[in-house]
Amino acid sequence: MPGNLSHAPALIQHHGEDPRAVRAELADGLQAHPAHISPKFLYDALGSRLFDAITELAEYYPTRTEAAIFAQHGAAMADCVAPDSVLIDLGAGSCAKAAGLLPVLKPAAYVAIDISVSYLRGALGALQQRHPRVPMLGLGLDFSQSLALPGAAQAWLSEHQLEGAPRTVFYPGSSIGNFSPSEALALLRQAHAVCKGGGAGGGLLIGVDLVKPVEVLEPAYDDELGVTAAFNRNLLLNVNRWLGTDFKPAMWDHASFYNVVGSRIEMHLQAREALTVRWAGGERAFAQGERLHTENSYKWTPSAFEALLREAGFGPATRWTDDAAWFGVFSASA
Repeated sequence: MPGNLSHAPALIQHHGEDPRAVRAELADGLQAHPAHISPKFLYDALGSRLFDAITELAEYYPTRTEAAIFAQHGAAMADCVAPDSVLIDLGAGSCAKAAGLLPVLKPAAYVAIDISVSYLRGALGALQQRHPRVPMLGLGLDFSQSLALPGAAQAWLSEHQLEGAPRTVFYPGSSIGNFSPSEALALLRQAHAVCKGGGAGGGLLIGVDLVKPVEVLEPAYDDELGVTAAFNRNLLLNVNRWLGTDFKPAMWDHASFYNVVGSRIEMHLQAREALTVRWAGGERAFAQGERLHTENSYKWTPSAFEALLREAGFGPATRWTDDAAWFGVFSASA
């Protein structure tokens, strides 16, 4: 495995998606009934920072609960991960979760994937200073569209003699919940293919938010300080940049609730009064109280998620939870 100092992380902005297709996706979502925008648009540079602030809130249990599981069971997780693997971190953001596990998992290399490469740049640079001998790659990629590693990333692996290394896909933080069950299955199948693209022993390490009482769930997505509301409304500014819309965040209220039948938290933005949003080539009128759907966060039972992993091609899963079984971390071989 590589032993030379890696003085700076590599960064690749992969333009795998045509900006025209992004604008078309946004316009189609706004003109749909009900209107909807993908939660990936929550994560521009400011949105990523606001989400980091959310993880510090007393109401937001997932981050601290998952961190406690990693701290308590990290050594056991390392036993389930192939030695000298390439750790591929999906939705890496601040890289904080990987930072805590790198000394335990001891990967041969670290690949951080996030939709906001500008935010990733600073986080990965700081992490590289702490672990100078671990080659690191930052990859700006919308993996909700495709998780296949682009050619530039494959070339980077080859340059570091890592083509045949096992691959461990790391997806912490329960972001798998942003996908419907069918979408989650499709993503996990792609993750399985990424694992199989490396050497023997690859697998998945994933955080999953579990079903729990509604009185715990709902405050986590509607905190008293209003940080989650700001995070949600910031999506409108990002859409303005992409599509040229004239959204005014002050005209929209944050709304979230637990959909018991769907086993998911729903986040929406609700128009404070009747208004029309315009952009070049289109417009959408909203009635007072009409909602724009911005995010789902599905909650799983352990048995249902293990069945999903099997359907995606993974082997039997090992699971770790907190004492209250609010959150689970699953490891499964490819």
